[in-house]
Amino acid sequence: MSSWTTTSFPTKVPHTFFHSWRSDICPKNQVLGTLSFSSRKNSYLGFTAQTSNQTNFLSAMDEDCKLEVTSTNNPDGYSKELEIAVRAVHMACLLCQRVQENLLSESSEHVHSKEDDSPVTIADWSVQAIVSWVLSEAFGNENVCIVAEEDVEALSKASSVGLLEAVVRTVNECLADAPRFGLKGPDTDLDAKAVLEAISRCSLAGAIGSKFWVLDPVDGTLGFVRGDQYAIALALIEDGKPVLGVLGCPNYPMKKEWLSYQNGYRRILSKLSSPTSESSDRGSVLYARKGGGRAWMQPLLRGENKFVWPNSAREIRVSSIDNPELATFCEPVEKANSSHSFTAGLAHSVGLRNQPLRVYSMVKYAAIARGDAEIYMKFARAGYKEKIWDHAAGVLIIEEAGGVVTDAGGRPLDFSKGEYLEGLDRGIIACAGAKLHEKIIRAVDASWNSSCL
Repeated sequence: MSSWTTTSFPTKVPHTFFHSWRSDICPKNQVLGTLSFSSRKNSYLGFTAQTSNQTNFLSAMDEDCKLEVTSTNNPDGYSKELEIAVRAVHMACLLCQRVQENLLSESSEHVHSKEDDSPVTIADWSVQAIVSWVLSEAFGNENVCIVAEEDVEALSKASSVGLLEAVVRTVNECLADAPRFGLKGPDTDLDAKAVLEAISRCSLAGAIGSKFWVLDPVDGTLGFVRGDQYAIALALIEDGKPVLGVLGCPNYPMKKEWLSYQNGYRRILSKLSSPTSESSDRGSVLYARKGGGRAWMQPLLRGENKFVWPNSAREIRVSSIDNPELATFCEPVEKANSSHSFTAGLAHSVGLRNQPLRVYSMVKYAAIARGDAEIYMKFARAGYKEKIWDHAAGVLIIEEAGGVVTDAGGRPLDFSKGEYLEGLDRGIIACAGAKLHEKIIRAVDASWNSSCL
């Protein structure tokens, strides 16, 4: 085997490299080396050449080599924000698992209804307080703007003393576990005032800024109280686009085979499994950052294990299926906010034959990103407006896993207009690939005029 020599060529121009030279020195399409780019104050491009004949290679570089350099995204952006966000969401997932077990094992008075009749639990407020507190401690109150779903109105009522006490207790139990996740917890337990401040630090007014976090503390609360799927969704928005996204899915298994089991049966098996068993991994956290071209999935901690980054994360990719006849599509469980009849007709028109995967929450985005399904379609009924926290994290994770997400007109979703996805063309379509996405868009255009949405 010939030995390889490494030569570095530093330069002050950024980033991508194309070549042409004499084929007698280096065959066409041969991998000659790698490029590295530093985005620090004194930016530079490093080229590391791999060749068994350094003299001939350098001679060819002098005579015939052509370098063309263009700019690309820096994949290391937001690495600290991503790590903190993943740790915070991971903590929140374990909190939700404990609260859900209590809800299912005994009747609870801590489930309330909001003005739109959707349920809210102590988990919603507790998760919002936890994520708000962790982000503020990590980056400073003045540097953190969070847009989130819950407010403190119900908790602040005189009749809600018991509810507030339960939230405060749940928050402090979770924060006591912060060192296990490599995070610093509070020196003393947070009192009710501090918990309410953490929750109310999240404001809808922040959605009009150029950079803000968006949080849905428990997406799919109905699934949560029924012991089914739900998600904790956290994303960082900059200039109207998600730049990092984290989806905590406490009931979404690491092993695809477990998807065929009902949630209740999975919970029983999970309890019977040892903490080190693969079959015990019934929950997961998915995450990605913009421009990285990769998405990741890590199991939730079990037992007394400590969180060590990246916590056994593995890369996920969307499915390679582009034939509609073989594809599976996701749609919401709730009929109130979407039209199942339209999506069923649309699925039939493009040749989809598999039964739809109806799941609560942004777990639908996780299913597409992990390759468990190929299409997610949501067409809201008249009068319903999509909220940014119901989509931001999932959109980015699918895109970085190789998928495509747009509105039904093929346009990217715009997260810069406040709490709602304003200007949305008819509905949202997420697909495992561009070919499948194209077919669905064409089918929507063909079917829309005959629908009664």
